[in-house]
Amino acid sequence: QVQLVESGGGLVQAGVSLRLSCAASGRTFSSFNMGWFRQAPGKEREFVASISWDGRSTSSANSAKGRFTISRDNAKNTVYLQMNSLKPEDTANYFCAARHKLADLPPMIYEYWGQGTQVTVSS
Repeated sequence: QVQLVESGGGLVQAGVSLRLSCAASGRTFSSFNMGWFRQAPGKEREFVASISWDGRSTSSANSAKGRFTISRDNAKNTVYLQMNSLKPEDTANYFCAARHKLADLPPMIYEYWGQGTQVTVSS
């Protein structure tokens, strides 16, 4: 089992930056690929960004490209999402997720999920 706890959300004005953190525990963090997802009220959960177990490979949604950066610190068992130039449409509950690097799962399917941290961006 992997336990994931997100933090860093809040109520901010458009244009500012936030950094979300996700602290992992339970199993060897460096064996897991990590992702960030978000879900706005009345909408389906959507992919934001992902990072490989070793940090060498990242991917992000078009909505995040150029504004959001995913990173990880395996020594601290933590993955981050740096969000710049926030927009009202970024308002959502942000979740981190983990999948073992050897998991036989379809792409974008994650095994473990956190409870989420709310980000609200006012105009």
